[in-house]
Amino acid sequence: MAFEELKNDLMGLKTEVGSYIEHSDEYYRLKIFKVLSKNITGLLKFILIGVSSLFALLFVSFAACLWLSEVLNSYFSGFILVAGFYILIAILLYLFREQLNRPVLKKLSKYYFD
Repeated sequence: MAFEELKNDLMGLKTEVGSYIEHSDEYYRLKIFKVLSKNITGLLKFILIGVSSLFALLFVSFAACLWLSEVLNSYFSGFILVAGFYILIAILLYLFREQLNRPVLKKLSKYYFD
């Protein structure tokens, strides 16, 4: 009698473990899908906004070059001044690159661990 109950308990345990493994597999698949879809849509939005911003920056820069060229009566000077401005921005970004890492890491960890 005790062996029969033990056998039934073990059979039930086997069924429950199989069910647990199956549901865990489904959970992790859904979790992976959620993370991947969030990252892919975020990347797509980043690319679209980035490309649009770059085109806007290109045209604004070109307009600034032409305006400075008219003010200084020299095309060369207008374009050099705008190029110098971008070089200055690049140098500042390089110097402060460590401070830029913190917000990026915080944002990525928020997406990854939520």
